[in-house]
Amino acid sequence: MAIGQITGTHAIDTTEWSLGSDSSSIAVLTTQGTLQAWLDISDMVTGDELQIRVYEKVRSADTQRIAWQSNLIGPQSPPIFVFPALILMNGWDVTLDAIAGTITVTWSLRTVS
Repeated sequence: MAIGQITGTHAIDTTEWSLGSDSSSIAVLTTQGTLQAWLDISDMVTGDELQIRVYEKVRSADTQRIAWQSNLIGPQSPPIFVFPALILMNGWDVTLDAIAGTITVTWSLRTVS
């Protein structure tokens, strides 16, 4: 069992940002295993809205689609958001998009494979 991690920090605005590629291009990652994302969202203020999405394919030949989504609004307590562990393998990514405001987020995508 190996534990991996992808980390970064970015000022998230109205362009969907891929955490897997650390760019505005949605990644198609095929690292198989269980994924959990940790997000430091302490920069969120009243009026901010952050959309978090996980993309995945049902089968490797399928189209990548939204598999999980959550929207956070305003300041958050606690200031670290952790989403449930997901088993991913066929073409996944985690993205952030500021629906309102610009939010600096530090992240860690943690995988067990």
